Parts: sequence; C-alpha cells; structure tokens
Amino acid sequence: MESEKNQHVKRTQRDYTMAFKISVVTQVEQGEMTYKQAQKMYGIQGRSTVLIWLRKHGTLDWSKPVVHSSKSPKAKETPAQQIRRLERELRDERLKNMLLNEMIDISDREYGTAIRKKVYPRAARNLQQKAKVSLAACCRQLGVSRQSVYQAEKRFEFRAIQLQVVKELVLAVRARMPRLGTRKLYSLLCDAISAKGIKLGRDALFALLRKEHMLIRHKRNYTKTTNSKHWLKKHPNLFKDIRPSSPEQVFVSDITYLSTREQTYYLTLVTDAYSRKIMGHSLNRDLGAEGVSKALEKAARNRLTTKEAIHHSDRGLQYASTIYQDKLSKAGMLCSMTDGYDCYQNALAERVNGILKQEFLFVPCKSYDELKAVVDESIGIYNTERPHLSLNMKTPEYVHKMGCEVALTAQT
Repeated sequence: MESEKNQHVKRTQRDYTMAFKISVVTQVEQGEMTYKQAQKMYGIQGRSTVLIWLRKHGTLDWSKPVVHSSKSPKAKETPAQQIRRLERELRDERLKNMLLNEMIDISDREYGTAIRKKVYPRAARNLQQKAKVSLAACCRQLGVSRQSVYQAEKRFEFRAIQLQVVKELVLAVRARMPRLGTRKLYSLLCDAISAKGIKLGRDALFALLRKEHMLIRHKRNYTKTTNSKHWLKKHPNLFKDIRPSSPEQVFVSDITYLSTREQTYYLTLVTDAYSRKIMGHSLNRDLGAEGVSKALEKAARNRLTTKEAIHHSDRGLQYASTIYQDKLSKAGMLCSMTDGYDCYQNALAERVNGILKQEFLFVPCKSYDELKAVVDESIGIYNTERPHLSLNMKTPEYVHKMGCEVALTAQT
C-alpha cells in the first residue's frame, strides 16, 4: 500500500476535457475557491496549470493574480478587559462542554452513532496537542488505554491511505466527466478499487465524496424552444404504445439551447431509444429546419441496420417542415409526434438533453468554436464512456453495437 501511495501518475493537458477546464475557471472566477484551492481539490498537476486555463478561458484579467494582505493585528487589551474576556470565555466553554456532552449522549443512545468510540483517539491526540497535557491524562478522562489509541491511529492511517487512492481514481474519472454521479462512479471504479485490495461499498464512496465536498448537485432549469402552433401537418404518435426491443427501431429527437458569452446557439440531438446512443447532432446559430435536419442526416449515416424505423419528436415547426419530412422519407423513417405540447411524451430525448447540459455543458463557453469542440468531445464521452442506470451500467455504444450484431445475425 505504501508503494501505491508513492506512485506518481503524470497527467497532461489532454487528460482534462474542455468542459472540466471551463468548470474550474468558472468556480474560481465566481469566488467559490482560489486557483490554488482548485488545484489542490481536483488534483491538478503543475503550479501554473489553472492560471493558464484562467488566462485562456476566463473573463477576468489574470495576468497579475491579486495577493490579499494579512489582517491587521488586534488592539492590546487592558488587564481588566482581559480578565472579563477570560471569565466570559470560561463560562461559554463550560456551557458548550455541557451541551456537547448531552448531544453526544443523545446521539449515541437514540441513533446508535457510537461517536465516543469512533473518534476518541483523534480527540485524545488533539487535546494533547492543544491543551499540552499528557496522553495518559486524556485517556483517563475518556476511560480508555493508551494502547487502544495507538491501535486506532494505525487503523485510521491505513484507511486514510486507502481512501486517498480511491480519491485519485475518482479525480481521474472526473477529469473527463466532471459531474458524473456517485452511483455511476462506483460502477466504473468498483473493479479497480477491489483490484487494489480496498474494501469500499457504494455508501462508503458517498461518504468519502461528501467529506471531500465532491458530491454533485444537479441544477434544474427549463426553457421552451418548441413552437407547436403552426399550420403544418401534425403526425400521429406512433411511439406511444411501442417499447423498443432492439437498436435503430425508434429514434427520438429534440432541440435544446446552449448559451455562450457571444450569443445563444441551438443543439439538435437524434438518439436511439433502445441504446440511448446519440446517433447524430448539429449545433446551429438558429432554429431553422436546414440546421436541424443535419443531425438527422448524421444519424442516418451512422446506422448499422437498414430496417424501417420510427422518428419521434415534438410538434415543433422544424420537424413538421417539408425539408425535414423529405429527409425522413429519404432515410426510411416514419414520422411520429407527440399528441400535443407535452414534454413527457418525448421524455427520453429530454432526458438526454438534461444529461449533456448538467454533466458536460454546464458552463458557458467563449465562442461558437469553443462550444462546438466541447459538444463534440462531450457526446463522444457520453456514448463510449458514461454508464447508464437504464442500461444496467453499460455504455450506449456497447449496448448499441451488441444489439445491432444480434439483429443482423437474426436476419441472416
């Protein structure tokens, strides 16, 4: 285990995705942490790596980082003031001691937390250092032996080394998928953790990330991008009573907006309903049918089978347009639309939009070129590396490929 601790894994700029870099820059510029704290928290190597990201992707002037001066020293107290302050602090400490002991007793008695048993070694050591008293005196107050303190410290140190190894594994995954949830992290890392001889369950991983302030909190927002009040033909909902049993049987499509510091752009996705693989996408400056149909063309080119499929979407003007309908006919797909303006009838496409925006595209980029690079990179990681709960923790690319092989074998 000591050899694993001393191993140094060197990372390069290619190990960090564009979304991860922009996320770190945003957190620093919003004042959530300093660039040095970000470097330490995420395990970023290189003294000036974060500063380089700030100068390249940030909105502030980082040519000369501000160094805050220390606080001015306290004014001197008179002896009488010092005595009154000490007496007040003594009363407060006595009250605080009584409250803390009562809280610990209630917690141990009613919730079974066993706080005294679990933390007494660290408490004894801390008291020894702060109050300058002997360890034997601390142990007498706690009713334990010095040997038990030494043994517990060895266990804590050994566990800390193990958890540091786990944290490094998490940081390596988070460098490519910055907002990947803990359940999916555990699915990706459980074999690697076991291979290192570390016993760690899912709940223990939650506890570790909570302690390190690395849990993901999802943001909720919604913006309407669909115009269903038009005179063009609305097609019936063919997807309502169908449950896909193989890839490329049903495709779902939706449009979402992505904001940059220049303007708002629109991302169109065409997703396979069975495997959740994003088959085609296009990033456009407007909501025109020509740009939206580019995602459909990519999806048609990426198909592995030639059977007739259903294309399901909302009742947006772009999908009902002659341009898009011609593309559907050429691709051999039947058009299906929601019965009305009901986002739940196109929930799968909405879910894929949410995953991309919450886990990859959650910080604004500078320009169209930067946003396009982040989108292409994120969709590649989503398809090939991110596990899905609905796919039994398999990736969309794997499920899609296996399903198509089975379908093609059955045809022959």
